[in-house]
Amino acid sequence: MQGYIRMLLELKNVGKKYETPSGREYLTVLENVSLKVRQGESLAIVGPSGSGKSTLLNIMGALDKPTSGEVFFQGESLVDLDDAALSRIRNREIGFVFQLHHLLPQCTALENVLIPTIPLRRKEESRDVVDRANRLLERIGLGERRDYFPAQLSGGEMQRVAVARALINRPKLILADEPTGSLDQESAKNLGRLMVEINNEEGTALITVTHSHDFARLMEKVWKLRDGTLEPESNR
Repeated sequence: MQGYIRMLLELKNVGKKYETPSGREYLTVLENVSLKVRQGESLAIVGPSGSGKSTLLNIMGALDKPTSGEVFFQGESLVDLDDAALSRIRNREIGFVFQLHHLLPQCTALENVLIPTIPLRRKEESRDVVDRANRLLERIGLGERRDYFPAQLSGGEMQRVAVARALINRPKLILADEPTGSLDQESAKNLGRLMVEINNEEGTALITVTHSHDFARLMEKVWKLRDGTLEPESNR
């Protein structure tokens, strides 16, 4: 149909409950959450600690499954896929950035960026992949530090390496869980601007959960998660 745009990610009435230690009750974390995300969009999800932001992000990234509702990625239901298929989507189509960078201390910045390519890389593609990794490090301002180990980098620099690592496989979606939470104010501001710029350049959808309203306002849309439900806070 002319003019039809298929959503990159769509959540329909997603709910998540966890069984309490007693086994007689359930804790409701998410309830009837619905959301549509187009390719290239950027949005932030804000909310207090314990509101379910990370749980929601894990469901979006196929790291967890909802108790109820449906999750579609490029029109395909994630709820119906087995672990092997979900693993392929996570590795090829989704990039993750966490509050802690999770860089391997024994690997250089360049080697850390290349780690997600190992399961996918064919011998003939090795040079192209390394070239892309070097270009990404140049883009984030760390081209001259490609051979540095994490211990030789600042907190902001390590988090920038984590962003490059998330982008290496050309994912369609970047999910960031409190990416500026461990950074000082200036580093957080710089990282936020960088992520939005790369979102625009690469055409990658960007979804972040954050406590920082300054960081959230850099995104095109802001949603608030409260008492397990999601509602738009500010759409510009």
